[in-house]
Amino acid sequence: MIGEDIHEKKLQKLEKIAVQIREDIIAALLAAGSGHSAGPLGMVDVFTALYFHVMNLRPKEPRFPDRDRFVLSCGHINPVFYATLANAGFFSRKEFLTTLRKFGTRLHGHPHNLVTPGVENSSGPLGQGLSQAIGMALAAKMDRKKYQTYCVMSDGEQQEGQIWEAVMFAGKHKLDNLTAIMDRNNIQIDGFTEDVMPLEPLRAKYEAFNWHVIEIDGNNIRQVVEACNQAYGIYERPVLIIAHTVPGKGVDFMEQDFTWHGKPPNAEQAKVALGELRTLAGKIRSEHE
Repeated sequence: MIGEDIHEKKLQKLEKIAVQIREDIIAALLAAGSGHSAGPLGMVDVFTALYFHVMNLRPKEPRFPDRDRFVLSCGHINPVFYATLANAGFFSRKEFLTTLRKFGTRLHGHPHNLVTPGVENSSGPLGQGLSQAIGMALAAKMDRKKYQTYCVMSDGEQQEGQIWEAVMFAGKHKLDNLTAIMDRNNIQIDGFTEDVMPLEPLRAKYEAFNWHVIEIDGNNIRQVVEACNQAYGIYERPVLIIAHTVPGKGVDFMEQDFTWHGKPPNAEQAKVALGELRTLAGKIRSEHE
């Protein structure tokens, strides 16, 4: 739960879950034959921290009124979203592993809130999720509800004008129940963000609009939890967590390679990737023994 520190035994459990989610992403993308690889793998640790430690959720009762809200703005990284929801119990892992992006599935290429348990917003067009999350956070204020709203964005989305309208609005209304988490992996489909359309100085830009900004290693689960706990204690300002992540994290030939932004592995590549991840799982077990 939010505000709860993380102890070593829990951290070990979360690290094991993160490896399982990464394995499931590779397996599902292979079965689907399409989808995004780099971003989902890079954001596993953030999703693991949120869904297995931070947020107040009930997988068997996904719409209970006091649940925390989660908005995925960059819908193309939904393999990590679905894999996390499946491992958390919102639906079966088998459904994720066998039906992702298939005809008739509940697990579309981008999240669809009317068909998939645990999904609060439909997304696809980039730059809109922060506005959706602001609506939820503002509603909580108006209704005097205690739930928190979390919004995951990509760094490439910061090139969209709507993002900055939303940033101004959230700062003006002092939405301290809103935490945005930016996947700062420095890549987008056409290359590196700073080559396509430079984004820096991101921190200074958000701070200029009355946001509290925290920068972390987004592939460190402990840092993700600690940042969310810090965000919970900030008053009269929304919070941005800039999560510096490695795209393709855990799979050596995908890491830091923007060409993996929007393609799945083939059978041989998936075999190599799963081998690396299973080695990582063994390393985690040995480190905590």
